[in-house]
Amino acid sequence: MGGGGHRGKHLGSGEIGSCAQYTWEEVQKHNSTDDHWLVIERKVYNVSEWTKRHPGGRRVLEHYAGEDATDAFTAFHLDQRFVQKFMKPLLLGELAPSEPSQDHGKNAALVEDFRALRKQLETQGFFRTSPLFFILYIGHILLLEALPLVLLWNFGNGWIITVLIAVLLATAQAQAGWLQHDLGHLSVFKNSTWDHLAHKFVIGQLKGASANWWNHQHYQHHSKPNVFSKDPDLNTLEILVLGDIQPVEYGIKKLKHMPYNHQHKYFFLIGPPLLIPVFFSVHIFRTLCLNRDWVDFVWYLSYYTRFFLCYVPYYGFLGAVLLQTFLRFLESHWYVWVTQMNHIPMDIDYEKHDDWLSMQLKATCNVEQSFFNDWFTGHLNFQIEHHVFPTMPRHNYVHVAPLLRELCEKYGVQYQVKGLWEAMSDIIGSLRKSGELWLDAYLHK
Repeated sequence: MGGGGHRGKHLGSGEIGSCAQYTWEEVQKHNSTDDHWLVIERKVYNVSEWTKRHPGGRRVLEHYAGEDATDAFTAFHLDQRFVQKFMKPLLLGELAPSEPSQDHGKNAALVEDFRALRKQLETQGFFRTSPLFFILYIGHILLLEALPLVLLWNFGNGWIITVLIAVLLATAQAQAGWLQHDLGHLSVFKNSTWDHLAHKFVIGQLKGASANWWNHQHYQHHSKPNVFSKDPDLNTLEILVLGDIQPVEYGIKKLKHMPYNHQHKYFFLIGPPLLIPVFFSVHIFRTLCLNRDWVDFVWYLSYYTRFFLCYVPYYGFLGAVLLQTFLRFLESHWYVWVTQMNHIPMDIDYEKHDDWLSMQLKATCNVEQSFFNDWFTGHLNFQIEHHVFPTMPRHNYVHVAPLLRELCEKYGVQYQVKGLWEAMSDIIGSLRKSGELWLDAYLHK
């Protein structure tokens, strides 16, 4: 899961044979640190050793140990026939005929209807890319990168021009961030090899980050969004408490690493301004060095080499460093508000073993569609569609949304759509509520 493969046909459920049969009780015993079994289309696989080589990172597989991973597997792999050669040696057997296809009491009718909807969308071509969309998109990013140099060449490096340049570069960074996100999810090219190569270029040369670092973080988030100990986006280093469960736990344990009842205020000082220029920068560099990921390290250095070659002649070395820091500061605000407005105000809890659709809808919401919202958020205003179908090209979300919403209404699954300002404001409201829950538990429980 979360690894890739090429676009093509699905792995048929009867193409790999084995006589061994297992119950869900037996499968669920294999979910310890070094022992991972999972089920895909009723086939039982031992992925304990494969986790070390899994292209999407080991933790994505570990998150599904002892569970049915069919929908997660389908969501991340477009060509399951290609993945078959990696799966075949891992096959142990299959579920006994008397065992249900769904584990943990999931709604079988909902799961089947969701899978039928996915097949319908595949047949209708909604997983196919519009090359023109992405050609125009990367074109406007390159234009944003070039305009600052044109301004410097013609008008010099005065304060007004410098601020304008920082805004243009921060915009280019934000938009390149949405593009690398598309490439990381293998939703641009017909052959995922090109997605992987282009991802290295965009996140490395255009953004100064690491494709492998992003993949291993982000696939975990998609596999178990808003699930404690499984979604790395919930790791706030004990600076924040999130949701309704965690703050009460901290309060009962009398944990006070920060004055959490004021977190909705200090969030403005440590969240939007510092995430990219401080936390991400340190984490990326540290990960590249510890993992000895020299290929990504070279791509990472190529961005900074280009940036300083372009701007040191106009600003000097210190001035170029300050410009880089300022544009990261601006980009970080943009990134935090867009990515967190769909998740922090939603349900945050421990593992509940929900079906794929229900799990994603609990953790995500949409923001109203408009040309500006689509561009500003990189189509992450359609966060629901993106989480449910992560490999779908984003220009198709608007067409798929009504069909998915209809399915959710049929089964009473909440499908939330908010205004842009409301969604951003809900981040603060959610942090305030969590802080109050912590204070009440800290003082009275």
